[in-house]
Amino acid sequence: MHIISENSIIADSIGKMVVAAPYVAEHRKAGQFIILRIDEYGERIPLTIADADPGKGTITLYYQVVGKTTRQMQLLKEGESIQDIAGPLGHPTDIKNYGTVVCIGGGIGIAPVYPISAAMKNAGNRVINIIGARNKDILILEDELKAIGDEFIVCTDDGSHGKKAFVTEALQEVINSEKVDLVVSVGPVPMMKAVSNMTSKLNIKTMVSLNTIMIDGTGMCGGCRVTVGGEKKFTCVDGPEFDGHQVDFDELMVRLGTYKEEEKQCMDHFNHECQMHGME
Repeated sequence: MHIISENSIIADSIGKMVVAAPYVAEHRKAGQFIILRIDEYGERIPLTIADADPGKGTITLYYQVVGKTTRQMQLLKEGESIQDIAGPLGHPTDIKNYGTVVCIGGGIGIAPVYPISAAMKNAGNRVINIIGARNKDILILEDELKAIGDEFIVCTDDGSHGKKAFVTEALQEVINSEKVDLVVSVGPVPMMKAVSNMTSKLNIKTMVSLNTIMIDGTGMCGGCRVTVGGEKKFTCVDGPEFDGHQVDFDELMVRLGTYKEEEKQCMDHFNHECQMHGME
């Protein structure tokens, strides 16, 4: 069992959980993730390790309430527990001194960008952080990313905070003003695709972190397969980071919608059960 020491909604539908996982806290590196299962009947879902405290033996997870399991996570209280946490999984980010690195996070993808940005800065890079969301209510980790980077840019689609712009527009402004050696992009698939299309034309190395359908996290089920450079790859063991210029984003978007109807039915049923039992 993994005891929860903190769990709260910090933005519109986005939660932050601090939970005991001593082995993961000690061994995790930027870019890696865990798979959790709330109880013996629960599904397995992957979440990026946003932060860790090896001394306390805890890890920090950010989650967006979009389905049954994340709704269950929202309802968990301090002192309660998660049954299983497997990790750290996946290849760590290739951290080294590239020069100038632009880290771009969109929506809940800001959480994976945070440890990558910190590691890139510690490796001696000039780090420019760009974060974006539909509106100010779903922005997270603003103060943290502002503190670790050399430059910080906020974009919102509706102009409610920062620039009224897409992250690609902010990226173009940076590229126009200085040489960029690496772009790291994490967020909604259309955003990562747009960033990768832009940087491909300019021959700027770009890494993306993919959040695919995933079950076992060890390369056995094949549910997380993606096409990269014309070859089939498994996100869990070959990734989660890939060359953005090689990813088939259109195929990825189709695969992510495979179980949308089933996911909706499951969420509706769970919400009904919550209402029947007076759960908030």
